[in-house]
Amino acid sequence: MQCMDSRVWSLFKNNWQYTLTYWSAFFSFGLCVAFLGPTILDLRCQTHSSLQEITWVFFAQQLFLFVGSSIGGFFNKSLRCSLSALAVCTLVISVVFAMIPLCHRVLALAVAMAVAGMAMGIIDTIANFQLVKLYQKDSTIFLQILHFFVGLGALLSPLIADPFLSETPCMLFNGTINIKTNNTMRHMRNTLNGIRTHVSQFPFHTEGEVVTNVSYAFWIMALINLPVPIAVFVLMYRERLIACGSGARTRLLERDELAMRAQGSSALTTTPSQSSLDNSSLFSCCRYGDLTGQPLGFVGIHVLAGMVLFFSDGIVGAYEGFVYSYAVAEPMSLPHKTAGYLTSVFWAAITAGRLAAIPLSYRIPASRQLTVNQIGIMCTLLMLLMLYTSPAFLFIGTLVLGLFISSVYPSMLAFTEDMLNYRGCATTLLVTSASMGEMFLQLLVGSVMHSQGSYSFMVCGVIFSILGLSSYLLLLYCWRIYSAQSTGDVEKNTKTENADVNGVNH
Repeated sequence: MQCMDSRVWSLFKNNWQYTLTYWSAFFSFGLCVAFLGPTILDLRCQTHSSLQEITWVFFAQQLFLFVGSSIGGFFNKSLRCSLSALAVCTLVISVVFAMIPLCHRVLALAVAMAVAGMAMGIIDTIANFQLVKLYQKDSTIFLQILHFFVGLGALLSPLIADPFLSETPCMLFNGTINIKTNNTMRHMRNTLNGIRTHVSQFPFHTEGEVVTNVSYAFWIMALINLPVPIAVFVLMYRERLIACGSGARTRLLERDELAMRAQGSSALTTTPSQSSLDNSSLFSCCRYGDLTGQPLGFVGIHVLAGMVLFFSDGIVGAYEGFVYSYAVAEPMSLPHKTAGYLTSVFWAAITAGRLAAIPLSYRIPASRQLTVNQIGIMCTLLMLLMLYTSPAFLFIGTLVLGLFISSVYPSMLAFTEDMLNYRGCATTLLVTSASMGEMFLQLLVGSVMHSQGSYSFMVCGVIFSILGLSSYLLLLYCWRIYSAQSTGDVEKNTKTENADVNGVNH
């Protein structure tokens, strides 16, 4: 354990600037994750749109987050390209925050959120991929910290927005307020905290005088995020990555060459410039040959690992978006104010779980963590389904679910690349699968709840958790097949080489 700690610390000291850059970029990602739900009613007033129209903004963000995740791998072809994309995307997030108060039509707001979603997806892919590339077998702990920063940003952005939200309807119709109670406004905000398929039960006027101060919240978030792109540009300048032309040599390369001359070694520590992960596009696995020619386990690992994240991230998105609606409906029938705390409890549990997973990653292998997580998610959702009339257990179950599901994403990324010997073709695919699950399962759960009632919310969660656990068990089976095939290939090649050597000697 002491040796492992010293090795990890040594790796971090060699790459701390890059690591902190990726962590801070994920903080930008987290700021964008959770601000839209609390501010959506004020944005509706600002854009003079109906609730049916404004909820398309959620879909625009989620759709382009998926697109950004899909194309993000193409920016990982070189260190300069990945850092340039990271700098641009984090700067875009600050610009979008600053521009949102100027969007007075819902189409302009949807375009702004689509651009932000694209930037979020690219950041998601680049940061995850580059950390795996830097630390390889020691990447789990650094990925846990990376995803902790998402939770931190997601917790911070609603807190920043809260003082500037309208407690009464933010649009005056004929000089009067249409709805007078603060509880109703709070209920509306929580009900709209996600992608919705049916909001016609909330009538609002689309014309009148707008009275909202939410613009200040977005400008504050833009300023808070601004140091992140500045830090990326400073890092690129220090490492001479801004200079154009093939003759430009980075400080990082020069430092490595000096170190290798001093120790007479061809390779020392893992650095961004000398990692073997060169294949980073969405379809980079195909570069190892036609997928039909790959071992069954190799293909199965990619598909099943993607399915695990599809369902786990889908559960996170659906639970965050609909747990309030489930709690205020019968038979739970919680007061609106009480139910409003559930989303905060869920995100706090995810953040705390990722923080706790950092030291656990030293002692527990990622495969064992994932086994406990998957079983825990399924058991918790089953208990929530069976105790569907207990408000107390709803809060306890929400907390426990957040703790179990918190470390699935980073652990799955590290575990999959470890199974594939860090060939660099899995990270982009897994990030894209997670984004796809978050988008489509939210839409599915919203549609089912509207047609079948609130009870179907937990039924969907249990089904998704069973499918996720089944995918994970099949993944372990495919890993055994792939390991056996790889071992057999190595032994066969060794025997062939020995036979050739013997033939030459004779």
